[in-house]
Amino acid sequence: PARYFDTKTTEPISFFLTGLEELLSWQPNSNDDFNVSAVPLAKRQPPLLSRRPRTLVCHDMRGGYLEDRFIQGSATRNPYVFYHWRYIDIFVYFSHHTVTIPPVVWTNAAHRNSVPVLGTFITEWTDGEKLCEAFLAGGEEAYGAVAEQLARIAQHYRFDGWLVNIENTLSAAAVRNLPLFLRDLTARVHSAVPGGLVIWYDSVLMDGTLKWQNELNDENRMFFDACDGLFTNYNWKEEQLERTQRLAGPRQNDVYVGVDVFARGDVIGGGFDTVKSLRLIRQYGLSAAIFAPGWVYEHLGKENFLQNENRFWGSLAEYLPTHSICTLPLTTSFCLGMGTSTFLDGKDEDSGPWYDLSAQDIQPLYPEHQGTLSTSCCLQDAWCGGSSLQLQGTIPPGEERVAVRLFSLQMPAPPKLFLNLLYKLEGPQPDDFTVALEVTTWDSGICFEGNPTSLPEPNGRYHPRFLPAPPPSLAKLLAACHRGSHGWTSRCYELELQDCSLRDLSVIVSRQQPSPQETSFTCLLGEVRVLDSASVGASPPQVHSVTASQLWWQ
Repeated sequence: PARYFDTKTTEPISFFLTGLEELLSWQPNSNDDFNVSAVPLAKRQPPLLSRRPRTLVCHDMRGGYLEDRFIQGSATRNPYVFYHWRYIDIFVYFSHHTVTIPPVVWTNAAHRNSVPVLGTFITEWTDGEKLCEAFLAGGEEAYGAVAEQLARIAQHYRFDGWLVNIENTLSAAAVRNLPLFLRDLTARVHSAVPGGLVIWYDSVLMDGTLKWQNELNDENRMFFDACDGLFTNYNWKEEQLERTQRLAGPRQNDVYVGVDVFARGDVIGGGFDTVKSLRLIRQYGLSAAIFAPGWVYEHLGKENFLQNENRFWGSLAEYLPTHSICTLPLTTSFCLGMGTSTFLDGKDEDSGPWYDLSAQDIQPLYPEHQGTLSTSCCLQDAWCGGSSLQLQGTIPPGEERVAVRLFSLQMPAPPKLFLNLLYKLEGPQPDDFTVALEVTTWDSGICFEGNPTSLPEPNGRYHPRFLPAPPPSLAKLLAACHRGSHGWTSRCYELELQDCSLRDLSVIVSRQQPSPQETSFTCLLGEVRVLDSASVGASPPQVHSVTASQLWWQ
């Protein structure tokens, strides 16, 4: 069927639903098994609903369902990818179809990086009025059926909830039932999807007129009260932030103030001035909804996209509270879910462009220190997948080393860790440098809910012990310790810890000899693994009753 399979290639694709009839008649179907997310939402610290401002990203690109609709990937050159997951809290996939089911590749990539994904339920123009009249004015049974289907869809495809966007006027009967519908939908999503969310877009008012308020006020408050949050329109001024903060009270983090990166209409700042809007929003302790950050790709072009993307998110980083990893094992090859080649064990196995966000790895922080350090993605060389992480910087005169913070961690440290690092030094004198890992810790029982960037200094700093060969129990898994090839160096380490919590994982680049000159370095990271030795020694669970379906031989 054309909804589930591309008519040209027969490959499985992601899809949307149009109109009330398609929504109400939706049933799970064996053809759409491909669309069910295979990656559970990874845990994070602090939890999503902690008392701190959040960041929502709303992805809206040329109508949606572009190359990202191909569930098993495509040979797309220079595709759009998003990878600054550590800096955001919620990802919304937006399109103008009635029911936007997020393409499963986005849900997989976001979940792997601890970010929940919302679909969009939208009605607009005169068709929207008719649709709303049919299900809202019809009373509890009619709007209950829509709420039930939306909750079932999120549960079946394993994404995390809905942005609800009613962009048309409503009759008195319809608007009277709207808060009841939102309350019902929110309750059903919460019960069907662990950690599920329903967010309302600032559009219709309590009297049924369509009038964007650019704030939370008494005209739209009853919708905010009926769900998990409000996403405001984009044309706000500072006094509206002040009023919103006052009215929201203890729920100020549930107001996501809209920032249109394309800067349409009368806005404080978009593009590379988005930071002006964000700074103001954070002054009032409010959350932010960054709309269409694909501006970087659409407006500045595909050619230098990765460079421009790092510049864009780097400019906002000061106002984006990050979240930490809180479970082991942590293992990543830094792959973006795209490439110009496919690498395996450092070897270019298959030249040619590819794009598959489901293959995106856990992403690190992307620290930038003006002039001394930049962290970026390198597509020209990788250990595994499509890209490696490139660290470029200088070691200042008289100093011996530079530390690059890759991951913030927040979890009790196991008694013994194994770590594995694969790297490649580039440049004129690679032998002048050494590369190693550093782990920082806190005393046990210290728990912080704030922004990890403003946490107190760690009180333990460890350089794990280098292991010339992996211990026998790990020999098979860490065969790579012997295996650096194609110019890659592999290092295994162990670290024994007592009564403390992990805080940061950093890479240290050091000079072999002290020098009065500054020294530049370029280092590619191919893979990092952090393993709890106790759980690695245990034998993996046996898999039973494997079945294969939907086979298509070409």
